[in-house]
This record gives sequence, structure tokens and C-alpha cells, in this order.
Amino acid sequence: MVEIISGVKGRGKTKVLIEKVNDAVKVAKGDIVYIDKSNKHMYELSNRIRFIVSPEYGIANADMFLGFLAGILSQNYDIETIYLESFLTISNIDESDDQAVESTVEKIKDMSEKFDVDFVISASRNKEDMPESIQGLVTVAL
Repeated sequence: MVEIISGVKGRGKTKVLIEKVNDAVKVAKGDIVYIDKSNKHMYELSNRIRFIVSPEYGIANADMFLGFLAGILSQNYDIETIYLESFLTISNIDESDDQAVESTVEKIKDMSEKFDVDFVISASRNKEDMPESIQGLVTVAL
């Protein structure tokens, strides 16, 4: 499953995402990963969550980002959910490039199905501004 939390900057997406991940870790049977653009929110998360600051790994484009996700999944078969804060930033996708957004989300959906891992994505775009094919994945629009 892929779930998107959408809204422009400053609407409270991070707060919603942090609440979701901290609630999920209480009942999780597997491991949870939280990927962010900085360590600013690290202390707001349970210490049972694997916290990753993506810029430390030199991710230059969406393909490298997808390879990064695949590498994480290949190293831990117990991952239950991956939370992606600031998705467009950490994946280096130009927010106006609908084709890149759509293609990357579709590939994440494929990973989700293939490896039985859920993804919760925070994206700084209004639901209406997202490609039509992924608007149905938006569960929270702020």
C-alpha cells in the first residue's frame, strides 16, 4: 500500500506523519523506517524507528532514490513500513515535473507490492495539483 499526505508547505504534513509513525510503532510486528531530509525531527520519533537522513547518501535523482529504497529493503526483510518525509526533496524530483512524480510513485507502488512493504509519503503539493493517476493515493489532504 502507498499512502500520500499532501499539502503545501506549512500545512502540518510533518505533524500528521510523525503522529502516524509513532502510533504505528506501538503495534508494529516488523521494522519501521523513517527517511527525512534532515535530523530536525529525530527526537520526536520513537527510538524503535530506524531514522535515516537521506542527503548523507548523495542521492542526486529519482533513480538513485529508488535504488536507495531497494537497498534498504534488500538488507532487512522485516521492514513493515517506510515513511518518506519531504518526498519531492529527498527524491530530488522537481515538484513541477508531473511525469517524474507519477513515474517514481508508480515504481514505489511496485516495490510495495513486490516486497509487501507499506509506504507513507509526505508531499508538498496540493492533491489537485498532483497527477490524476496518483490522486487516489492521497489519504490526507491539508
